[in-house]
Amino acid sequence: MPPTDASTDAGSEPAASGADGADTLDLRLPDELFALLAEREERVPSAAHIGHGERPPDQATSAVTADDLLGGVGEWGPTTTAAGVFQLVPVRLERDLPLISRWMNDPAVAAFWELAGPEAVTEAHLRPQLDGDGRSVPCLGVLEGMPMSYWEIYRADLDPLARHYPSRPHDTGIHLLIGGVVNRGRGLGTSLLRAVADLVLDHRPACARVLAEPDLRNTPSVSAFLSAGFRFSAEVDLPGKRAALMVRDRALRAVL
Repeated sequence: MPPTDASTDAGSEPAASGADGADTLDLRLPDELFALLAEREERVPSAAHIGHGERPPDQATSAVTADDLLGGVGEWGPTTTAAGVFQLVPVRLERDLPLISRWMNDPAVAAFWELAGPEAVTEAHLRPQLDGDGRSVPCLGVLEGMPMSYWEIYRADLDPLARHYPSRPHDTGIHLLIGGVVNRGRGLGTSLLRAVADLVLDHRPACARVLAEPDLRNTPSVSAFLSAGFRFSAEVDLPGKRAALMVRDRALRAVL
């Protein structure tokens, strides 16, 4: 079931070859993975303020794994955007499942994420990430104290997606949904996509590019990525959808 930008379980088609001819299916696990398995620490991210009736993350219940394969997304902290102060807060299932499940049952979201149904459906999507090795970190996007979006920040080079494009070490992918109708269609997605891509590049110096794979049918999503400084790289066939491979390059960060 593919989410808006790319499936976290992309299937098992033959790998694409990179510019150097290497088969991207033959992925080597980095030393950081073995270190992660040997020792994992729990830390606490900054608290968010309560707003608009949603139950936001609070400091007493927000312990997250800092030693993920993305450099501790929960410790990236807030950033200022044109819409206000924004922060990625890693998901806690017992706290956030009802809200995320409600968003997944919005018809506009369900058309691309395909996770409509009871909370158990959303839980089955979240739990492998939360119980995994840290290569994908599901987060709430908290804007001015209000949880208003859902994000997945993931290692594209360690994901099955790497079989479908010439991957590079530390490529980082983004999945996104905007939760409330009131926050859609007014440029907010573009602002937040740029902010999150900047967070990735600021906190992951080994990452040379940020990727996304919106469904080609999802014109507003493709447009938002283009406006956020991503470039269209290719069309790729993923299980369940044909996607636009969008790339934001570190080298072009100041230009686009």
